[in-house]
This record gives sequence, structure tokens and C-alpha cells, in this order.
Amino acid sequence: MNPSEHLVPAPAGATARPAGGLPFAFGRRFFLVFLVGLVWTGPAWWDLRYLWGMAAWDALVLAAWLWDLGRLPRPQSLEVGRIWGSPVTLDVESRVTLELRNRGAIRILAWLRDDVPVTLRGEAPLLALAAPAGGTGRAHYTLRPAERGDAGFGEAYLRYTSPWQLAERWARAALPQTVRVYPNLEEAKRSTLYLVRSRQTVIERRVKRLRGHGREFESLREYRQGDEVRDICWTATARRGKPITKIYEAERSQTVWLVLDAGRLLRARSGGLSKLDYAAGAALTLAYVALHSGDAVALVGYGRKVQQRVPPGRGPSQVRALLEALAQVRAEPVEANHLLAAEALLSLQKQRSLVVWLTDLAETATTPEVVESAARLARRHLVLLAAIGQPEMRQLLGRSPENVREMYRYAAAQQIIQRRDLLLRGLRQQGALALEIEPARLSTALVNQYLEAKERSLI
Repeated sequence: MNPSEHLVPAPAGATARPAGGLPFAFGRRFFLVFLVGLVWTGPAWWDLRYLWGMAAWDALVLAAWLWDLGRLPRPQSLEVGRIWGSPVTLDVESRVTLELRNRGAIRILAWLRDDVPVTLRGEAPLLALAAPAGGTGRAHYTLRPAERGDAGFGEAYLRYTSPWQLAERWARAALPQTVRVYPNLEEAKRSTLYLVRSRQTVIERRVKRLRGHGREFESLREYRQGDEVRDICWTATARRGKPITKIYEAERSQTVWLVLDAGRLLRARSGGLSKLDYAAGAALTLAYVALHSGDAVALVGYGRKVQQRVPPGRGPSQVRALLEALAQVRAEPVEANHLLAAEALLSLQKQRSLVVWLTDLAETATTPEVVESAARLARRHLVLLAAIGQPEMRQLLGRSPENVREMYRYAAAQQIIQRRDLLLRGLRQQGALALEIEPARLSTALVNQYLEAKERSLI
């Protein structure tokens, strides 16, 4: 269940072309050599004929520049490529290689600038490299994406010179490419391994079953002290003449729906990432654990309309489908249509399942629409509503106010938190699992709740 190798962007390459206008210029050393001719101005104070020496020197330097320019390879003799070493994932450094193939007759020194989206890197990288005649030069730079979704690359700009560095040419290579930024894959894998071990999912893999848990029949054995009377198999007891107990295991082949709210509340940022980014990462982690446990996983990402929908499935192909969908769920500047999401899920999933709803609660005088929608779903499904909290709010209550302004802020934060707690408590009274979680703890809390629901056979 490792789709990473299929997520690496394809390499891009193109033949260079002149940069337009006058695609050549004086090199770095040209002006230094040109200024050497000023030494003739010293004796020219006594004899003006020395100025002819300076003019001759300048003409010689200009001729050398023309000669150096003429032997530089034409842009059409150069090929530029962009090569990726790993998938591009949120808030993780990725390495990109720029490659320059020189089909010219001389070695060149080149400086390449790649047109990188600002969401992947703060400024465009400028790389220096050398490409031998008939050979290839390479240089590297790193990206650290700040947003999920598709990002468009543009052209690579190139200026190059000979080892003499008297003349240089300018060129560009069309390398348009759309790269998809995925949620943090490695974090999801690490969290999955740790949480599966810590919460005894490995017990299922070792065929060690928990007595009295689950609803899926596993085997029969002789009655032991402590077994529940309701687990006795009376037909087997009658055949064998001694008490026989049924052994159950945690039920597999269930369905887990991941519901992502992409409305305006999820645009709030914490620790450099948006709440929606945290939600997407937590959804991916939970998907890995659920698929590992044998359950089918599905997804709905919605704003005013349903943005992404992935039907229930299992296996590596389902991981890939979930990754693609999670990468493309984008936050909207308006309130999400929660009732629409609930109706879509009720029409898609008839049998009882676990619905993990990642959202936030609007500060309104009435009951938020998302709470009403979750309560409606809870009549048929087990709903786990995770309201992504704002750590700064709780931290504010941990400090004593020192002035009137801080007192008002303290009172407002206290009122908001009390109202959120009241809403979540009411939702729990209707049979749902509802909790408020800090963004940094979202993945761990969701997986623990999922494993606990499986162990207690709540689904």
C-alpha cells in the first residue's frame, strides 16, 4: 500500500531558444579587461598619441568579445530538463534537479533560473552549473510547499558563457508543468505504524482475538471461567456434551466515510498551515489505518458544492484515489453547505458506517448547521464529529488578564469555549462521538477514536 513511486511528477524537458530581443551581452570579465585600457590615460597627459594605444586596446578587446560570442553554442544546441526525485508533499522539502545538455563544441558555464510557483518556494532559484562539450551539467534546489493542490511551473531562463567569460548568451526553455502537492505522506505512514502498534491492531494480525469484542464470528472453544453466558453456543454444547463458547473478533469489511468541510472556517491557520491542511493530513492517516484494518474507506470533500467524492474501496488503488482527492480539496471563502453534504452521504451509504466529519463550529446565536446535519446522520450511522479547535483560545484562558482589554478578550474566549462545549455535549447525547481537537493532535485523536470504536463494536 505504497503509492509514492507513482506520485513522482514526470520529468520535463525542452530545447532552448533565444530569449528575444538581443539575446547576448558582455560577460563578467569583459568590463574588467576593457578597463585595463585606462592605463593608457596616464602617459596621455604628456603625449596625446598614447590615446591611440587605448583605442587599439579597446578594439582588440571588442574583437575578442566577438570571437568569444561566435564560438558559444547557439541556444538550439542546448536542452534543459527538470527532474523530480520524490512526490511533492505539503510542508516537506522536495528536491528538484535542473539538467543542461550541451551539444556544442566548447564547455560552458551557465546560470539557470526556474519559474517556480510562490506557493512552493518563496523566490525563484538561481543555479550555477558547468556543462562540458557534448556532456551534461546538473544542479539542484529544494521546495517546501505551503499549499496542497495543483501548482503550475513555467519556463527556465538561462544565460551561459565560455570559460573566458567575455561574452554570454541568453536563452529560455519552455518547461510548462503542473505538479500536484499531496498531503504529508510520510507523516501519515509514520503515524499509522505507531498508532497501530500502540492500540493493538497488531493483535488482529497475530490472530489474537479479544473475547466478547466485535460481532464477527471467529471460532469455537471450550467454556472458560469469565466467559459471558450470552456467548455460549447451545447447539455445539448439546453436540459435545460440555459448554462451548463462541469467539468473536473485531468486525472487518466495514465502511469509513471521511467528510471534509472546506468552508471559510477551515481557512484559519495554525502553525503555518490551514485547518483544512491539518484535516486532509489527518484524513489520510486515518485512511491508512482503516484500510490496514480491513475496512473500506470513502471520502466527501465539500464547500458550497461537493468538490471531491471517492466511493468506498480498498487496496493501493484506493489509497491513490484518496490522495488525489485530498490534494484537490480547496478551502472556499464562504460558509460550506453542510446539509448538502449530509444528504449526499445519506443517499450514497445506506448501511450503517462510521462517518468521520472534520469541521469547525461557527460562532452563531443558533445551533450551527453542521451540528444539525451531524445529528441527522447519527440516526443511521456512527458519527465522529471532530471540531478543529484554535490552541490560542485555550492558551488565552490559561493567563490572568492584566488590563481591561485583556479582560474583554478573556471573557469572549470563555464564552466561545463554553458554547462549543455545550454544542458538542448535546451532539453526544444524540449518540454521536463529538470532540474538539487541536490541529497538531488531530491525526492521533482520530485514529484512537476509530480503534476504540472498532474494539467496542460501535459501528
